[in-house]
Amino acid sequence: MPPNKKPSKLECVSRALRTLSAGNHTLLRTSDEQELLREMCRVITEQGGYHLACVGYAQNDENKSIQWMECAGINKEHLQELVPSWAASDSGQTAFSTAVSTGKPSIVRHVLADSAYTTPAYARLMEFAKASGYASVAAFPLQLEGEILGAIVIAAADPDGFDDEELKLLNELADDLAYGIGGLRMQVKHRKAQEAIAHLAYHDSLTDLPNRTYLHKRLEEAIQLAKHQHCPLALLYFEVGQFHKINEILGHLSGDQLIQQLAQRLVEAAKPDKFLARVGEAAFVLLLPFTGADGAAREAGRFLEVLHEPVEISGLTIDAPVSAGIALFPGHGTDAEALLRRANAAVDKAKPARGSYAFYQGQEQENARRLKLVSELQRAIERNELRLYCQPKVAIASRQISGAEALVRWEHPLDGPINPGEFIKLAEQAALITPLTNWVLDAAFRQGYVWYEAGVRRPLSVNLSAHDLHDIRLIERIQGLFSTWGLPPELIHFEITESALMEDPKTALDTLARLKELDVELYIDDFGTGYSSLSYLQKLPVDWIKIDQSFVMPMTESRDSASIVRSTIEMGHNLGLRVVAEGVESQAQWDQLAAWGCDVAQGFLVGKPMPTDAFDDWEAQWSRAQA
Repeated sequence: MPPNKKPSKLECVSRALRTLSAGNHTLLRTSDEQELLREMCRVITEQGGYHLACVGYAQNDENKSIQWMECAGINKEHLQELVPSWAASDSGQTAFSTAVSTGKPSIVRHVLADSAYTTPAYARLMEFAKASGYASVAAFPLQLEGEILGAIVIAAADPDGFDDEELKLLNELADDLAYGIGGLRMQVKHRKAQEAIAHLAYHDSLTDLPNRTYLHKRLEEAIQLAKHQHCPLALLYFEVGQFHKINEILGHLSGDQLIQQLAQRLVEAAKPDKFLARVGEAAFVLLLPFTGADGAAREAGRFLEVLHEPVEISGLTIDAPVSAGIALFPGHGTDAEALLRRANAAVDKAKPARGSYAFYQGQEQENARRLKLVSELQRAIERNELRLYCQPKVAIASRQISGAEALVRWEHPLDGPINPGEFIKLAEQAALITPLTNWVLDAAFRQGYVWYEAGVRRPLSVNLSAHDLHDIRLIERIQGLFSTWGLPPELIHFEITESALMEDPKTALDTLARLKELDVELYIDDFGTGYSSLSYLQKLPVDWIKIDQSFVMPMTESRDSASIVRSTIEMGHNLGLRVVAEGVESQAQWDQLAAWGCDVAQGFLVGKPMPTDAFDDWEAQWSRAQA
């Protein structure tokens, strides 16, 4: 269109309709007020074809300032300099001023000739209008909840622009924009209200510290992280002694002031990564991740020094006696409630004196020993201080060696041999079972390779725990070991206890299926103790069942045990499985198992667990004895 030529009515209505349609799409897409204003100005100029679009909010201050929120066609900061106020000038009001003052659309059809803009105050604005090529301006009020928020200003290049139909459509656009602003602000209010409710649910109203509920949540998360990373954590429980007397003598308001001041001291003393909570009327808890006994003691002493300084309340100087109790994961507990309860119990053991703290003392010697063993077991794993033992398995019919079971042993440098049942259970409780299993896997594959290189094809079976079956990296790790050592799959077997299988049957079945894809042989260990059903047993991709020694050992004296062993052998064979009897300690047991067709025997009659480097000598002796 040639410059300054008035567009036809159809053209005016068409550009207004395009603008209204694009504006409605913008309302649906945006979720932020500033973004909405910015996009609305953009579509007015780009989709509608108008020269300029600006949204300003009217301030009710002394100068009647305008806060220009977003613009298209002019720099926002530049416009703020050109038109800073919506106050009327000597020659009249601008379109923006009129729209805000009257609450109705305002049109200036010939900007360069309008008296409102002829004052020196708008000289620079007129220079911009000439340079930008717009000749008419319309301003539409933005009404929100009965009040005028501001206005949207639209400029066109044609003089005598904005006919009635176009104004009607653009005013509808302004109303839609105001409605969109109101909706977004309502969303913000709702979100802030929800955040405030959530804050109240998880924070103490007096100190604004996290409350017991929030502490419990964070403590559970910290425990799970500690288990995953095999690290300790400490819980420090601070309690103000004789607090009820302070309330009785000085009143509850003074008691509240005391708690607030102590809370502030704790907050200032706590490091940013430490979690502090108020858990009782006069009690606070500090969570210390990755902290053992020594670190917890140091922190307790440091905080007690801070809390020991006198407090000024109601014109009085008060010495608030504060004691601290300490509970440690995993030695004193492995869940949030137990740790919190035991840290609280430890406070009672602390003397109400300066710098007084105490560790949880329940089962003191045993817990201290367990805590010490956990730390030392982790170190033993990391430093490769464990030893691989193996116990032989012998085919009953041929009396030939059929393989061995890999077993882990720990010779403590001071305490001597540690019972495997004890330290393996500790490993499970302290989340060390995965590192322990990894150590056994590495050692078993290494030993299997030693035998294989020597020309000995002796299968070695490795035990997997219930936790191992949930380890998503287990299969990948085993595949990597097969690739590393180049062993045939028939030389490494895996044993899973029946109870572990029944803990989570679906996960166990999935893991066993993936193991079986590696062409390894699988055993159900301790069979008869896990109460698995026959239908479940049929689904498992296993090759062997091992009858638990609790049935094998008494079978020559107990008719019930004998019946269980015999029926288990028959059932296993009927299912196409081979059977191992554990705990074979006498010739009578061997003979009975042979008569019932049991495939393999394992127990002290055959051989005790022994270091792997002693296995060749044992095998030579066994072979000579059978000759």
